Amino acid sequence: MSKFVHLHTHSHYSLLDGLSKIDGILARTKELGMDALALTDHGVLYGAVEFYKKANKAGVKPILGVEAYVAPRDRFSKEANERYYHLILLAETNEGWRNLIRLVTKAHLEGFYYKPRADKDLLREFHGGLIATSSCLGGEISQNLLFGKYEEAKRVALEYQDIFGKGNYFLEIQKHPNTPDSEKVWPELIRLSRDTGIPLVAAQDSHYLRSEDADYHDVLLAVQTGNRLSDDDRLTLKADDFSLCSPEDMEKKFSDIPEALANTVKIAERCNVDLPLDKVLLPDFPKPDGKSANAYLRELVEERMDTRFEPEAQTKELKERLEYEMGVIESTGFADYFLIVQDLTNWAKAHGIAVGPGRGSAAGSLVSYILQITDVNPLPYDLLFERFLNPERIQMPDIDIDFADTRRDEVLAYAREKYGEDRVAQIITFGTMAARAAVRDAGRAMGFTYGFCDQVAKLIPGGPGVKLAESLENVEELRSMYASNPDAKKLLDTAKHLEGVVRHASVHACGTVISKDPLTNHVPLQSAPQDRNAIITQFEMHSVEDLGLLKIDLLGLKNLTIIEETVRLIKDLHGKDIQISELPLDDQKTFELLRAGDTTGVFQFESSGMRRYMKEIVPNEFEDLVALVALFRPGPMELIPSYIKRKHGKEKISYLHPKLEPILRNTYGIGVYQEQMMRIARDLAGYSLPEADTLRKAIGKKIKELLDEQEQKLTQGMIKNGIEPRIAKKIWELFPPFARYGFNKSHAVCYALIGYRTAFLKANYPEEFMAALLNAEVNDIERIAFLVAEAKQKNIEISPPDVNMSFVNFTPEGPRIRFGLQAVKNVGEAITRIIIEERLRGGPFASLSEFLTRIQHKDLNKKSLESLVKAGAFDSLGVERNQALANLDDILRFANVMKQGANGNNHTLFGVQKPTATLNLKPAPPASLQQRLAWEKELLGFYLSDHPLNSFREVVARVKAVPISEVIGSGDENSKVVIAGTVSKIQKIVTKTGQPMVFATVEDFSPRAIEVVVFNSTLQKTAPCWEVGSTLLIEGRLSSRNDEPKFLCDRAQKLG
Repeated sequence: MSKFVHLHTHSHYSLLDGLSKIDGILARTKELGMDALALTDHGVLYGAVEFYKKANKAGVKPILGVEAYVAPRDRFSKEANERYYHLILLAETNEGWRNLIRLVTKAHLEGFYYKPRADKDLLREFHGGLIATSSCLGGEISQNLLFGKYEEAKRVALEYQDIFGKGNYFLEIQKHPNTPDSEKVWPELIRLSRDTGIPLVAAQDSHYLRSEDADYHDVLLAVQTGNRLSDDDRLTLKADDFSLCSPEDMEKKFSDIPEALANTVKIAERCNVDLPLDKVLLPDFPKPDGKSANAYLRELVEERMDTRFEPEAQTKELKERLEYEMGVIESTGFADYFLIVQDLTNWAKAHGIAVGPGRGSAAGSLVSYILQITDVNPLPYDLLFERFLNPERIQMPDIDIDFADTRRDEVLAYAREKYGEDRVAQIITFGTMAARAAVRDAGRAMGFTYGFCDQVAKLIPGGPGVKLAESLENVEELRSMYASNPDAKKLLDTAKHLEGVVRHASVHACGTVISKDPLTNHVPLQSAPQDRNAIITQFEMHSVEDLGLLKIDLLGLKNLTIIEETVRLIKDLHGKDIQISELPLDDQKTFELLRAGDTTGVFQFESSGMRRYMKEIVPNEFEDLVALVALFRPGPMELIPSYIKRKHGKEKISYLHPKLEPILRNTYGIGVYQEQMMRIARDLAGYSLPEADTLRKAIGKKIKELLDEQEQKLTQGMIKNGIEPRIAKKIWELFPPFARYGFNKSHAVCYALIGYRTAFLKANYPEEFMAALLNAEVNDIERIAFLVAEAKQKNIEISPPDVNMSFVNFTPEGPRIRFGLQAVKNVGEAITRIIIEERLRGGPFASLSEFLTRIQHKDLNKKSLESLVKAGAFDSLGVERNQALANLDDILRFANVMKQGANGNNHTLFGVQKPTATLNLKPAPPASLQQRLAWEKELLGFYLSDHPLNSFREVVARVKAVPISEVIGSGDENSKVVIAGTVSKIQKIVTKTGQPMVFATVEDFSPRAIEVVVFNSTLQKTAPCWEVGSTLLIEGRLSSRNDEPKFLCDRAQKLG
């Protein structure tokens, strides 16, 4: 071991304080000739498992620790401005590691006050197996010494030694000569060590890797605090060096006290934690009569077989497949896993919660289908069990489950109730600084203008996984700016160091962990940053899996909520009980809808590109939908035209070898699915299916040695089976791109099935489906406007909100849909429910005064009443909107008198006197059509009763204005056309050259609006046109840069 070991090291998991990533820390450690290192992030163990795995792989001894926060009194005391102290805790043994987990968890769940704080009671309870050091200037010892309280420092030091035991507590000493406080405590710490006998230990308190990274770290701190580098009195470490120093540098710094260096090595030698990785720690599913998991799983499969297969369908082939799967499940020890998952899905179904038909490779399992974990019979689709569970590569199965997004939390609550609150938690995830965000955050901290930072950021391509280095290489304009503009170079160089650094923690969208024993035996817990009542792990999902814990992805899917709501409406309105899992897969109305590209709201098939291909492919069977799901992705999308031509006999289908035909026939000779690749390996090269799955994974890793090994094995296998070497070589050449483009057919079938189900409901129950779709999108006004326009095109009338007819949500009324009261802006759920409950109890409201007399709720206030009036919700009571608004104060006074009477406040000598008041509205001019439409647009998000363009139909027809949907659909960017529409949104900007320009959102009767771009030359001539609410004729042409259709305006004219 080297002569010095860093025992106080921060990674980027010390959020926005540490700059160093784990890989960088370990590489630098090796580079400096050190072979051990401690990770001690602030108050958390986020990086512990990642660090442990990677350190062992790199040949560096990992020491697991934390820089804890200690409350000055106790962790429950949370008085204003109460301080906390720092304390380094290192796990010496596995017992120490478990205690560290419990300490950190309790600090978060019990002691959190600005920081997660432990206290000395917790330290006494969980001190076993831990080594502690007094930490930095923020430690309790140094704080006392800084304030001249030597005796108190001595008392506290001896107290800590008593807590941890002699030899387990050290006085940490750091050498930062440019930090006056550090120099002040240096001699005092040496004196304290001599007086108490508590040994010294040297530390550096590393926050970044190299000295030259100090400036970048300073920017990171400014990002954390929201400061600029130029601000005074901000948090900064720039005065001194907090890099990962070499042993030689540390030896120079501590030449006067070499024992402090030697103690780092002694501590490192003592710390020997062995994390039990890659074991399987499945919970024990409760089983009746002491049965084993294997026996109970078999019993359930036998019980449920007849619910999936008629006796005559239980063929020899099916029974052999089932027995094979059961054998693999039993031999791998995963029976409890299947029992747990089937329990969750069946509980949800029993409680009316929509569950997806499957997700991922789980649909390749016949056992999963019989247990109703999935709704896909794998046999007709040639789905492979080995793609899901490979007996030669024992790894926890991965069954992800989709639930209706509004009810996913009910499933989570059931899991907690069944297995215990302390054994179920959601999983943490970390947001890192992406390229664009790194530029914007760094630029703001460095004091660059917003416009400059935005200009640089927009040159970086959008999308996940985009790296700054790649962008500089591939984007000419960015590369040129970097070379010619010193500010841009400085900004981008800084952003490169911030890129990929963890910025925040949040709850993973779906990851859930279930443990057989309390989770704190394995993982530290904390409250979710966004919700203090939600408990989450401190380890992200890969670390959770590495520990062998059961991770299940419970996903919320909006489309399942739409299906669930549609089915409920059909039952409520028509008495039909639709069994969504039993829909016929050959419904002609459904395929007619799909062939027409009428796919708004249809899962997976709604995008414009998918609609285009849907019309071209002319689907006539479910397999066409499966292929589209698999192919409609970057990469394989280029195969779609050829697939379509071959389906329609316009392109020849050929095979490299006759044995490929039965495997590729269903996809017209084109390799689409990973399962096809596995079958080729089996049928042509003699692989077993588990070996074929290993081949698939090996090719996907793109490691040359693995590729060479598999190429040799596959080609030799084919040659051995009588295939010519030349053909064998050509078939192998299909495999690497196949691995890159090939899609998991099991997943494609599942998602095509959800798409088909939504299409079936839309085709056969259009009003109910549209109502459910509107309810699912109620918080997205733009989407609602789009859907209302779509409904009108389908001759589904959307009736306005009405206090006598509307319910909370959108509801079908025969061939129309009634607007829900809750969808009116400023009208909350509470008042909506009160109105509906009172109407159901006492009958419809006869007048506005009766409504005000019967509805006496605090949420019926000026704002909600005004919104209901403007939206037309009182029109059916004979209330004229503008008259009601002109008398709003009198209406509110009347309502208050009614409330007082209901509360029994009018006491007189003769008893309680009921209020006597009449509502007499003063005359006012009725609202114009334009006013009513403006109010509807404001409160409903769109024009409902009419449209401003209707007043100008003759003009629009005369100038032959083209509907916006046709302009977008044509894709013609060369022809000039005229469009007519109303301006719904305006954005005015100033260009880099100082010229004003306008971006205006314009809508007509089409479901989709378009953004109109008005350059300065046109703006000067048409400035009065560009106001929200203006109805215009606009001449120009389409531009679809970056697949975003825009309309470039040449001329504009106001209508009316």
